[in-house]
Amino acid sequence: MHAFAVSGEGADVTDVELPTPSPAGTQVLLKVERSGVCHNDTHLRQGFYDLGARGKMRLTERGMTYPLVMGHEVVGTVVRVGERVSAHRPGDLRLVYPWIGCGECARCRDGADNHCANGRNLGVARPGGYAEHILVPDEKYLVDIEGLDPSWAATLACSGLTAFSAVHKVLPLPPDDPIVVIGAGGVGLTAIATLKALGHESICAVDLSEDNLSVAKGLGASATVLATGEVSQAIIGTCGGPVAAAIDFVNNRATATAAFDALRKAGRLVQVGLFGGELTVPTALMALKMITISGSFVGTPAELNALVELARRGALPRIPVVEAPLTAASVQESLDRLSGGGVAGRIVLRRD
Repeated sequence: MHAFAVSGEGADVTDVELPTPSPAGTQVLLKVERSGVCHNDTHLRQGFYDLGARGKMRLTERGMTYPLVMGHEVVGTVVRVGERVSAHRPGDLRLVYPWIGCGECARCRDGADNHCANGRNLGVARPGGYAEHILVPDEKYLVDIEGLDPSWAATLACSGLTAFSAVHKVLPLPPDDPIVVIGAGGVGLTAIATLKALGHESICAVDLSEDNLSVAKGLGASATVLATGEVSQAIIGTCGGPVAAAIDFVNNRATATAAFDALRKAGRLVQVGLFGGELTVPTALMALKMITISGSFVGTPAELNALVELARRGALPRIPVVEAPLTAASVQESLDRLSGGGVAGRIVLRRD
């Protein structure tokens, strides 16, 4: 099969020929129909995460190997199934949950694969959706998306799931308590849409792009802040005082500091973005203000099913989706566009 892979840190995407997997046991082989392009893939392509003063966390030290076939926002058609698969058959169109755990630890047994310390995520430790086919280890990771546009549905596997899980780490709050969403790219816009769908009314979007902020208002943001100058003071001024919660989908030194400084007493900061750096906070303020800081990485299979159900009920506003063909050139161009910060919404690659 054709696959579109990178051969090493910072390498270009090339078209490679790989054996088409043959499913066995609980495995399911799907033909890729849609594959969303996630900003995390730009970090995977560069091969490391920025840990600030602690240097770099190289992904090869965490199980990633080359050539790397990325792509974890996948909708595909079932082609073949293993002998222990009972609920799926060829022709079924499904969304893939890609955050696969080891399957044996307590976290995995509790249905929290994304908490697994030995995860085998599709598009990271296993070949992903920038290819003709994708092999899914168990049919339990497949989600029915009947009635949904496949391109939009693909984004729910990461962009949507990440936003959904992060939002539920700050809720419940009174609808008029300000929640700040930092970063109005694909994931941040989905968070705004999710908050709106769940009935929250006071949502402040923060971004460097006026265009992104305009899209955010259309999806439910009640206020916006252009991220220039003293961002924390701009947030406080716009929201009428320190805020109840902030979700940082950028999460670099500047945005994390601004989010922390904008919180009121007993405020909550959820850190999601992987842009890197570090946050330095006064320890006395942590105690005096009773601040809660938590990290959030994607979500559980149950959360993805709940999100898809929300979308199927028509309760979740759609973020903008830009389609392109699923080719090596399109994968490369899409990653370059994301690295440059010029995408309002999500890029989804489709099989012609």
